[in-house]
Amino acid sequence: MIDAYSWATPNGHKVHIMLEECGLPYSVHAVDIGAGDQFKPEFLKISPNNKIPAIVDSDGPDGKPISLFESGAILIYLAGKTGTLLPTDTRGKYLALQWLMFQMGSIGPMLGQAHHFRLYAPEKIDYAINRYTNEAKRLYGVMDRRLREAEFFAGDYSIADMASLGWALGWERQGMQAEEFPNVMAWIARLKARPAVARGLALKAPEPMNLADDKEAQKVLFNQRAR
Repeated sequence: MIDAYSWATPNGHKVHIMLEECGLPYSVHAVDIGAGDQFKPEFLKISPNNKIPAIVDSDGPDGKPISLFESGAILIYLAGKTGTLLPTDTRGKYLALQWLMFQMGSIGPMLGQAHHFRLYAPEKIDYAINRYTNEAKRLYGVMDRRLREAEFFAGDYSIADMASLGWALGWERQGMQAEEFPNVMAWIARLKARPAVARGLALKAPEPMNLADDKEAQKVLFNQRAR
């Protein structure tokens, strides 16, 4: 059994989708990041960086429980455990992993900053808005050029695709124009048509977080300090 500690965010949905795709039995435990659940001692034991998602697999590689944090590491672990959604040939594996690292190192951090300064920053700073919106546009261009060559980032559908989907779904909030990135939009449609993806994205927080209006949640999320 996989116990997933998560919330309805782009990083959370990566793992929700993977768990649906690979068919492992799992249970989701809500970590309300707007209320500060990520700072609770019991969560910090499995996710010392106080970030969701994290998992505990009761049947780890040596038959003992294992806990993991960092969404990319969790995707790789689940792919290895089930032998699915990561190519087994050396070339294909590293092709998928490079696009997974592209999401972890560029898509997530830069699009997250675009969200922050465009929507949530208490002060509208033109330099920051322009800087991160332009970088988001550059990254969408990288994705669009790759997806012009192949239906999925690694050729076949893999963890590299589910890693970027949750972030790409926010293209409007990031200031992007759909017509500029037709291959990304077609890729989004292909993924959303997969039943497991639809089920993973349907996992919602018990109480939807209206972050734009919730000033207390903003204080927790944007001034994060372990308590």
